[in-house]
Amino acid sequence: MLIRIVRMTFHEEKVENFLAIFNASKHKIRRFEGCQHLELLQDKNFPNIFSTYSYWESENHLNTYRDSELFKNVWTSTKVLFVEKPIAFSSERVELIN
Repeated sequence: MLIRIVRMTFHEEKVENFLAIFNASKHKIRRFEGCQHLELLQDKNFPNIFSTYSYWESENHLNTYRDSELFKNVWTSTKVLFVEKPIAFSSERVELIN
């Protein structure tokens, strides 16, 4: 499993635009083949900073999504709202402590 985190900082006046885009596409992303989990997080102290936190069956599944029309449409609409470059990284779980 691959864990993907993308941190995005938006112009404050563009937050509602981003939320509209996310709400219109979140179920499509979650149902995309290989996506096992999707969360949207908002920074506690900076309300214009959001992160997506998603689980993918494999890097191939994530790359298939990133090559899809769905991703291209969502990302094209989203990236014009950024105040700074997003930070994205992929990780694998080493250990889960309960």
